[in-house]
Amino acid sequence: MTTYDVESGDQVHPGQPVTVDRYTAGARLNHWITAISLVLLALSGLALFTPSLYFLTGLFGGGQWTRTIHPWIGVVLFVSFFGLFVRFWRANLWKAEDGTWMARLRDVIGGHEENLPEVGKYNAGQKVVFWAMSILILVLIVSGFAIWDQYFAQYTTIDQKRWAVLIHAMAAVTIICVWIVHVYAAIWVRGTIGAMTKGQVTGGWAWRHHRKWLRELVSKK
Repeated sequence: MTTYDVESGDQVHPGQPVTVDRYTAGARLNHWITAISLVLLALSGLALFTPSLYFLTGLFGGGQWTRTIHPWIGVVLFVSFFGLFVRFWRANLWKAEDGTWMARLRDVIGGHEENLPEVGKYNAGQKVVFWAMSILILVLIVSGFAIWDQYFAQYTTIDQKRWAVLIHAMAAVTIICVWIVHVYAAIWVRGTIGAMTKGQVTGGWAWRHHRKWLRELVSKK
């Protein structure tokens, strides 16, 4: 049995109830730095995007500070997410059961998980979010450098900057939408938020939502 999505910190603890270590402290810290950076970028970016949201610059000390801080937060986001990517890319590789899971999305929404295939540490929906984030953050950092005139003005033409601004804005709106879906799904599936705050889930949660991953953990013992 493949254990492609079992990490060194994943472990089952017998007891009442059975608990399963899902995320290490390092992984959780990495995740929350990424999450906070993304929220700050969304707020500061929206403030710079349209005059109707300019009032959001008050959260960052005014327009000048917002313009100065925004790209640096972007660098923090990129570095932090890169850490997550290195940790989790292998567990997010697409598998045969993921196609079946997506084809039965109506059962996912309807809560009929008995009709779904057993999945590993991440289901197809989580994998889509992971790879969408990976691509969008890469697009954002590249386009962001192109319009960061303080340091990179001499490396791009005016036309390239205009295209970069458009691409940056489109990628930003898209990643905000992906983030909303991610947060909604985490709230919707009880126990998911706890996994990212405490690092553990119950054996029952793992059995219901990520049975293949739980089997891999048990067989590893």
